[in-house]
Amino acid sequence: MGKIKTFFNLLKNNPKQIHKAFIDNFTKLPISHLFSDKLYIKIQYKATFKRKLNLKNPTSFNEKLQWLKLYNRKPEYSTMVDKFEVKDYVASIIGEQYIVPTLGVWDSFDEIDFESLPSKFVLKCTHDSGSVIICRDKSIFDKKSAKLKIEKKLKSNLFWHGREWPYKNVRPRIIAEPLMQDEEGELKDYKIMCFNGVARCAFVCSDRFSEKGLHVTFFDRNWNVMPFERSFPSVKEGLPQPQNYKKMIELSEILSKDIPFVRVDFYEIDGQIYFGELTFFPGNGMEQFQPEEWDYKLGEWIELTEIKMEKVK
Repeated sequence: MGKIKTFFNLLKNNPKQIHKAFIDNFTKLPISHLFSDKLYIKIQYKATFKRKLNLKNPTSFNEKLQWLKLYNRKPEYSTMVDKFEVKDYVASIIGEQYIVPTLGVWDSFDEIDFESLPSKFVLKCTHDSGSVIICRDKSIFDKKSAKLKIEKKLKSNLFWHGREWPYKNVRPRIIAEPLMQDEEGELKDYKIMCFNGVARCAFVCSDRFSEKGLHVTFFDRNWNVMPFERSFPSVKEGLPQPQNYKKMIELSEILSKDIPFVRVDFYEIDGQIYFGELTFFPGNGMEQFQPEEWDYKLGEWIELTEIKMEKVK
């Protein structure tokens, strides 16, 4: 408890030292687990945005995502963020034809049957974000490095980093899928942002593996570039509209029905749509907008009044 007291003294006496890098280190400490979800989120938000989190009357996009973390906890959300279980869930709603095939699913790295996998494949954990490992040639695949990364991820729980409740009880497993690429050898993500069941905007992740580095470009519903950025630079000249964009909009609105906010991801390969994942809290609800006014404009699109609040610590 002495470390917690020291931490609060720092908050009180040295507010200028409270910044995101400090909080990122703090979240890795075991004592961070002792904080209630509400207090933890308030500290993390203050460190990121340099202002208090208003949970009584949230107005910005990021504020409302923090409110939803605490007060909108439906059991099915855990299924919807599980990268394996979500496939059956989505297939039951929009159809099997949109699902990326599963090559295998295992509880540990040593159980993976590499002999049965094709020359090119992708490994990722079912319970977190950022654990993707791409194999472009199985004959030179570095299993040792992959094992170290995967086993580290299997021991972690994404919930503790940002208190994104849907991840708390997801079973950690490893899933293998075919390596999906478009005609350019790339895989662009088309991420549809749905507000109370209405697709209002989207963004595209491009140049992920290029020398230029990742670009994230936002578009409105009619595929006009929107005048803001978050964390990564946009492609100023825009990007071609995907062939099946209108269908993606339609499918995303079906999947987001009765949900205050969710992002629905798709890929498009050879004219075929594939479902990617569902995300309730993009960037943990801790990514700033440039310019900041768009944080509040998107916040206006999330309606919270009809949500039955859950009790949280």
